[in-house]
Amino acid sequence: MSIFDELQSSLQEAIEIKQGKAQASRITRHEVADVKAIRAKLHVSQAEFAEAMGTSVDTIKSWETKRRNPTGLAAKVLATIQDNPAFFNELASH
Repeated sequence: MSIFDELQSSLQEAIEIKQGKAQASRITRHEVADVKAIRAKLHVSQAEFAEAMGTSVDTIKSWETKRRNPTGLAAKVLATIQDNPAFFNELASH
């Protein structure tokens, strides 16, 4: 099956799911980082963490209270920091 055929099949499946005609054949879930635990392990303030992440303190607070979840690049950066805490120091230095 070509990449075009796979994409076309996936789009058709998405349309059928949206219309309620089918159930998703697979669901991918990613673990949401525990931002408060990561920050505590690093011994940094919310302000320091926000600055390094390039976001606001309010966003960090929202992530820590689980009102919002980090997505996209922020989620990947948090996963990297969680796996390799030394990465935070490099991130904070830029």
